[in-house]
Amino acid sequence: MRYLYSVYSDAARIALQSILAHKLRAFLTLIGIIIGVAAVVVVGASVSGLNTYVTDKVAKLLGANHFMIARMAFQGRRTDEEFERMNRRNKRLNWDDYEWMKDHCTSCSEVGVEVGSQVDLKQDAIEFPGAIVFGVTSNMADIEDKIIVDGRFISDDEVQRSALVCVLGGEIRDKFFPNINPIGQTLKVRGMPMRVVGVEEKRGAFFGDSLDRHIYIPATTHLQIFGRNGLQIHGKAPTRENFKPTIEDARMTMRNKHRLKGNEEDDFGLVNVEDLNKQIDQFTGSIAAVVVPITLITLIVGGIVVMNIMLVSVTERTFEIGLRKAVGATRRQILMQFLIESGMLCAFGGVIGLLVAYGVTTLITALAGITMTITIGYILLAIIVSSVIGMIAGIYPAFKAARLDPIIALTKTT
Repeated sequence: MRYLYSVYSDAARIALQSILAHKLRAFLTLIGIIIGVAAVVVVGASVSGLNTYVTDKVAKLLGANHFMIARMAFQGRRTDEEFERMNRRNKRLNWDDYEWMKDHCTSCSEVGVEVGSQVDLKQDAIEFPGAIVFGVTSNMADIEDKIIVDGRFISDDEVQRSALVCVLGGEIRDKFFPNINPIGQTLKVRGMPMRVVGVEEKRGAFFGDSLDRHIYIPATTHLQIFGRNGLQIHGKAPTRENFKPTIEDARMTMRNKHRLKGNEEDDFGLVNVEDLNKQIDQFTGSIAAVVVPITLITLIVGGIVVMNIMLVSVTERTFEIGLRKAVGATRRQILMQFLIESGMLCAFGGVIGLLVAYGVTTLITALAGITMTITIGYILLAIIVSSVIGMIAGIYPAFKAARLDPIIALTKTT
């Protein structure tokens, strides 16, 4: 054991001395490895950051343990024929569907309603185009995990009596009431004066669409102002463990309301947060499966460069190899010396590449506002792959060095 330790430690020491003796050449050799490792880690961090970003935005947009039933709602792609069939078959949901769901979905901890319309706001010479006015029931704040930073959300009594009250999104509050407390102020929606009772916390944008251009009013008030647009029925499971049974209970409840037979397709659409998150994982996983192997090509190119430099190193150190063989070094020891040197060289490149990747991801996070996470998986992948490529790249030069005839090698002075 002590002998093996001595052999490998001597080989590592000689390899390190050789690398440090030619610092500039070693650095130039490693540029391909550095770029390759940095590319793999940055791409991995980007995919992980994108996944986290979208998942967080979905959670902020929809809330946890949340599902939605609407006339047209589905996950994934649909063919034109499927869409047309759904469009003909599916019924528009109405208030009776909501009340039936509320009374008969025993697994649901909450059942609410949301209906949206786009409107251009104008008041006191201030214009705000493209605001989204949502008619909601009082429990939508709990279903979608909304955070009210000022005032309160709409109450159940205000929904029952179709009160003219509203809750503002952050952008609308900043536009119409920038320097005053908006609570108790009036904002006109379609000419109707709405008393502001609350302000929602700013939620940012989701794929370019702002989530702060929203106004929430009682659902009954919305139906009176905008007409009977298709309702969306929203539900919430009490716990994550009960999520799937709750969704199935809600689906069967709606099928019973629409008197659907066992072999008939649903005439409504259902979307839930869990399925959306799974699709996000599949989407980002597909990106990683395509992009990461492409970036690994850079590491292979870097390995070829390392092989060339190791061949040069063998040629330069022919006399040294012959001398070591003459004093008793075995082929295996010479082979291990050069394999360790090439592996150590690429491992250094991997570490430098990680530092470069950390700097790039930190810069992108600061500029783009998307948190890029360097996971331990990608760190290990980068280090292990770079070291393995270094070992592979060093095999041929190491074999060439190990097979040198010591007598011929000792005649070489350069």
